[in-house]
Order: sequence, then structure tokens, then C-alpha cells
Amino acid sequence: MSKNIKDNEESIKSKQKKEEKNSVGEKNKDLNLSISKSNESAKTDFENLNSDEKIFGENISERKESADKEKSKLKKGKNFFNIIIIFIVFFVFLVAIALVCFKLFDVVSSYIDKEGKEKVELKYAETDKTTNNKNSEGIYITDVSEVVENVMPSIVAITSKTLISSGMFGPNYFGQEQYAKGAGSGIIVSKNDTDILILTNNHVIANASELSVQFINEKSYDAKVVGTSDKKDIAIISVSLKDIDTSTLEKIKIATMGDSNKLKVGNGIIAIGNALGYGQSVTTGVVSALNREVSIDDYNNKMIQIDAAINGGNSGGALLNGNGEVVGINSAKYSSSAYSSSASIEGMGFAIPISDVSELITSLMNGEGDNSATIGIEGYIVDENNALSYNMPSGFYISKIVSGSGADKSDLEIGNIITKINDEKIDDLSDIQDVLDDLKKGDKVKLTVSYVKSREYQDKEVEVTLS
Repeated sequence: MSKNIKDNEESIKSKQKKEEKNSVGEKNKDLNLSISKSNESAKTDFENLNSDEKIFGENISERKESADKEKSKLKKGKNFFNIIIIFIVFFVFLVAIALVCFKLFDVVSSYIDKEGKEKVELKYAETDKTTNNKNSEGIYITDVSEVVENVMPSIVAITSKTLISSGMFGPNYFGQEQYAKGAGSGIIVSKNDTDILILTNNHVIANASELSVQFINEKSYDAKVVGTSDKKDIAIISVSLKDIDTSTLEKIKIATMGDSNKLKVGNGIIAIGNALGYGQSVTTGVVSALNREVSIDDYNNKMIQIDAAINGGNSGGALLNGNGEVVGINSAKYSSSAYSSSASIEGMGFAIPISDVSELITSLMNGEGDNSATIGIEGYIVDENNALSYNMPSGFYISKIVSGSGADKSDLEIGNIITKINDEKIDDLSDIQDVLDDLKKGDKVKLTVSYVKSREYQDKEVEVTLS
């Protein structure tokens, strides 16, 4: 029994030794596997390190090459800059030598001149070459020849003959008729199937018994009146196409109309007309003022004031803008009387704005007549000072009533003073015209009139149908 126990103990010990041996083997195996993995990781890290060192080496090489290129560029730029500096210094040196030589030559020349006759020269103003042409162009005379050449075929000279009906011997003197000859200008504005239509001033052709028109080729033809407007001082005359030869028709042209509403004070203008009857001439200037009120034949009209020369014969001619477009009709010139003690007035020409009368021109060309309304009276303004001096009302004094007019058919009388029109007080002719401009023939106006009764002025209201 003790033997069995001993055998069991030895068996148990043997098993324990085997288990310890197996455990040590497993631990050695795990340790070897861990060492193997560590070796592989170390190998991988070493390879990565070699790779990084290789890349780093390549980067260093690339940076070195880039730095060398930059140094090369800087060196080239520095060399180019040095060349420029050398060139500038050389150029300055040459200029200095030239100036010294010029001065020496000038001294020698001056010495030679002093030995002989004294030399004189004109003194010229120095021109600032840096001046902007746009800012300085106003000081030079503008060449308008191209514009004039293009427009001149549209301008005509008008000659009128008027029978003299006044004087000691009347219109006939020893059986011969006496005529006054006048000169004016015109603008070819249109044509129809039968006629060339020409625009001019009414005062150029008023009461004329004969009219003739001279075109650009200096050939003259008879003309007739198509329509007129006393109020606006414009007229349309015509020359028959069948009377004009082919060569003349080929040389004339219709003028281009502009927009006078776009004019500004200071704008350059060109005036063309038959000045003093000598033939077509050209003057230039600027717009001096706009909407100037000018009285012609008892009518007030707003006009363009210009400083271009306007003389007798220019009336009816064209006022042009810089593009050669008609913006006005040359119409009048202020000048002092030959018996006046005041200084002569120059540079005050006037033109009718084309845009103000464009509709009226069209109406006259088409034979529709002047549709502008009139009362049918003539007279003058009695201002406040005269009214106080003569103990009479201020307003429009009637000195004449036109036969057959609306005024002639009303209760108006010569000597009446119109103080209001449509309840608007009258201080100036423009107060009447401003009302009439908005009306047409056949319309009615209410006039407040002062008249004399028992040596005193009394008021009444008169209704007039415009004619």
C-alpha cells in the first residue's frame, strides 16, 4: 500500500514537471513570436527612415537648384539695370556736350553779328507742348469749311422788288413805276411734285411784287409766295421744278433741320446769308443768350442771341450748329441809330429758334396757312410810369384795328386800353402773346377794356373771336 502511494506521488510529480515544461515552452514560443514581430517592425521603420532620408536629400537638391536659378536671374537683372544706368549717363553726357557746342556757336554767331549789321527778330510766344488739346482748342479759329461746303447748296439769295406807293409823286413818276429793290436769304427746306420750297423771313418778301431766287450755281429763277406768318416773321416761297434746269437740280440740296432746344449758351454757331446783297457769305460765333424777347413789327418773339455778324441781306439765312444742322433763322440785328449819341451796338444778332416754328413751317408748306390766333389790333404798351404821368390806365393801347379781324367785329375801338386778357393783367406784349399761343383761330378771349366816357376812364368786358 505504501508502495502504491509512492507510485502515485511520483506520477503526480511527473505530470507537474511535464506541465511546467509545456508552460515554459509556450512562453518561449510567445517570446520568440514577439521578438520576431519586433524585428519585422524595426526593419519596416528602418526602411521608412531610409526612404525619408532619400526624399529629404532630393528636396535639398531641388532647393539648391532653385536657389541657383534665382541667383542667376538676379545677376542678369542687375546687369540689365547697370546697362540702363550706363546708357542714361552716356545720353546725358552727349546732351551736355551738345549744349556746350550750341552755346559756343551762339556766342561766336553773336560776335559776328555785332561786327556787322544788328540782327532783329520777331518775338514769339512760347507754346506749352504739354497743354491738353481739348482744353486749349477754344483759343484757335475753328475750320468750318467742311460744314459750309456741305450746307451751302441748301442756301439761296432772294431778291425782291416792291412798288413804291408813297412820296410826293406816288407810285408813278412821269408815267414810270418806281420800285425799291431788297435783298435777303433763304433755306431750301423741302420739295413736292411741282416745287422747291424755301424758308425765309416774312419781312424779306412782304409786299413784294416780284421775287427771284438765286441758287448756288448763280442761276436765278422767279419765285412765288406759298404762305406767311406776320406773327412769327417766317414765310415759305417756291420755285417751280419745271423752270429749273437739270444742272441746277443736281447741285442744290435740302437742308437738315436740327433741334434748337438743345442749344446752350457758349455753343459755337455758323451764320450763312446774302449779306448786303453781295452774295453768300459766312460768319461764325457763339450763342450769347437764349429766349431773348425781340420785337419785330409789333410782335414779340423769343429768339437766340448770337455774336456772329448779321447784316442786311442775312435775314432769312441759316443759323447752323457744328454738325451743319439748321437750328435757327437769322432774323434781326440791333444797332444804334445813325443820329444817336450812344455808342454803336455790335455783336447782337438774333435768330428764330427752328424748333419753335417747325410745326408752323410744315403747315405753311402744305398750304394750310398760319393757324396761329390773333386779335387783329395794333398798338403799344402803356407802362406804370406813363400811366401816372398821363393819368390813364396801364395796359395795351389800341392804335389800329385790322379790317375784317375779330377785333373789327367786336366792340373794341381805337383809343381803348386793354388792361386784362382772360383775367390776366397786361404789363407787356408777352402777356398777350402767352395767352394767344395756347389758342387757335375761332377761339374766344375775354378782354377787360378801359375807355373814356365823360373825360374819365371806365371799364367794360369785351369778348373777341380770334382770327
